[in-house]
Amino acid sequence: MSAHGHVEGQLPHEPEKATLEGRNKILGFWIFLGAEVVLFGTLFSAFIALRHQVLDGPHASELFELPTVFAATMILLTSSLMSVFAVQAMHKNQVKSMIWWLVLTVLLGLSFLVLEIVEFNTYVSEGHRMNTSAFSSSFYTLVGFHGGHVLFGVLWISLLIAQIFKKGLTVVTAPKIYLSAIYWHFIDVVWVFIFTVVYLMGKVG
Repeated sequence: MSAHGHVEGQLPHEPEKATLEGRNKILGFWIFLGAEVVLFGTLFSAFIALRHQVLDGPHASELFELPTVFAATMILLTSSLMSVFAVQAMHKNQVKSMIWWLVLTVLLGLSFLVLEIVEFNTYVSEGHRMNTSAFSSSFYTLVGFHGGHVLFGVLWISLLIAQIFKKGLTVVTAPKIYLSAIYWHFIDVVWVFIFTVVYLMGKVG
């Protein structure tokens, strides 16, 4: 038995917290997310202040197609659930299952991005470009910034999957998996706010 109360060669139940380095990474990441909350809060405030400044461009109620956005929302919510399952599999030391859940998270994240690209292309064709109005600029900045975070998350988790194949699940790689799941939940929560503030409020005027 080791000092952590588990058999040598096996991982503890919560390997992401088994080392001081792992615990410090988690603490530091929460501080980073605090800064991200401030940043997104600023973008939300700007959008709310400018959302009626459409000039000659289309209004939100004319643009937004809620079925498509709702589908994207369901995809992202499901991907967040997949990352929960990945962490649960990690805690049970079920590495193959964890990898599969992470792969599903990545595939759903990519599906979300594809829908967002299609959505943006549709808006541009309807005259809703970045420089059309203050509303369009604030919209693309907020939603595009979130999309960038989704893309970063997809790349990060993909690299972690490759690292797990190379190095296995250890007390070094486990905190990275855990943090990627926290990050994925964060961008999921931000999207729920975007869906509500940007799309639902946009449709009701």
